Amino acid sequence: MPHPSPSTTRPTAAELDLLQVLWRLGPADAKAVHEALLPERPDATYATVLRQLQVMHGKGLLTRDESQRPQRYAPVQTQDKLQQSLVKDFIAKAFAGSGKALVLAALKSHVSAKERAEIRQLLAKNGEQG
Repeated sequence: MPHPSPSTTRPTAAELDLLQVLWRLGPADAKAVHEALLPERPDATYATVLRQLQVMHGKGLLTRDESQRPQRYAPVQTQDKLQQSLVKDFIAKAFAGSGKALVLAALKSHVSAKERAEIRQLLAKNGEQG
């Protein structure tokens, strides 16, 4: 049976935690993923992490290199590509397709003064290039 397309499979919050670890580590076995996850989720057991990696592989979110022992897992999509896809879906569903509405909502309550200054610089720089 073919794997679902990673572009149609949306990771759960727990799966995103594991993807963050794998993006940081690169291809890794379950033990390395478990150890890297412990500071953030001390309740996570090795068995749970291994089972979750196997499920994510089945969903098409991870590749698994079976030529090595222990098997190594890696994300199918880059962090940037998956984030862009998730943001696009979120904008469509929560903000009626308006990127401006998303940005305004974020600016109201989720952006520090320092981040606002960085955003202004980015916008000014992009304005000069455009």
